[in-house]
Amino acid sequence: MPLTLRLALRDWDYMTPLILGDVRSPRVEIQVDRVGTLISNVANDPSYDAAEISFSRYAQLRLDGDDSVVGMPNFIMRGFRHRCIITTKSSRIRKFSDLAGTKIGVTGWRDSGNTWTRAAIRREGVGIEDAMWYAGRLTEAHPIADRLDGFGRPGRIEAAPGERPMVELLKDGGLDAVFTPFMPPGFFDRDSPFRQVLDDFRSAEVEYFHEVGYVPGMHLIGFKAEIVREHPWIMDELSDLIDASQTMWLQKREKYADTTPWMIDELRRCAADLPPTWNVSGLEANEKMISDFATELHEQKILPRLLTPEELFPWHARKSHS
Repeated sequence: MPLTLRLALRDWDYMTPLILGDVRSPRVEIQVDRVGTLISNVANDPSYDAAEISFSRYAQLRLDGDDSVVGMPNFIMRGFRHRCIITTKSSRIRKFSDLAGTKIGVTGWRDSGNTWTRAAIRREGVGIEDAMWYAGRLTEAHPIADRLDGFGRPGRIEAAPGERPMVELLKDGGLDAVFTPFMPPGFFDRDSPFRQVLDDFRSAEVEYFHEVGYVPGMHLIGFKAEIVREHPWIMDELSDLIDASQTMWLQKREKYADTTPWMIDELRRCAADLPPTWNVSGLEANEKMISDFATELHEQKILPRLLTPEELFPWHARKSHS
């Protein structure tokens, strides 16, 4: 009888074959709940055995010596971050170096994606000390919450003034740019007042890939430690299923490419610009990316100590050395 694995994930389209049962395993039955917001800690949630988690917050658990969650180095949320900095169409800001001396909003200081975005502008000479930072909600629809997460620093890193939505502050000139993983409603409309800072962010991202050799990972799967202890094979099994689901979904997308009028061109360009292994899973294949992220967490003072890939993923490190 297969093991039932209860899993909480965001609504990633490539998980469709897994959710529908087109991809399956005789050893495990996957029950997926699609969640809009990541659950806070799968170790304390009786509803799930594993869940999508923030890479940054997982790293904090590892630093704290908290072994209640075991991370699987299958990065189910990956993406370049150059596209994630927006400004107004009337803004003078056209390149990352223009961000020096400006007021920048972020949707959460510790967030993995914003950590990678700060890493991208740091490569262009703009560090944390070179701008004024405000953490806040993107739009009126987003909840007011503590988005500084203990990293506030008066005069450098503060909460958004009056907890006003950052899109309003951007329109009014209270902010010069905003880091956001997801674009605000209406962003893609022709009459939107906003644009990405980089007009050709795609070229910048391809160049970045050639320099670093990876697409940044933001989220991974975290398992309750007791599940892994009882069923040591479970992480590899789920990782293989996710990889198979992604492969099947890409094949279907290539066949049914009418989702948008030019999806077929996007698929062609992606295949030309990136190697087929750009989203490969596993510790060894992602070791440089993991190491670079740990470096950023340390350099940006999110973590007080530099963690190694082996410390972040000890289960997989032991297995690779056995």
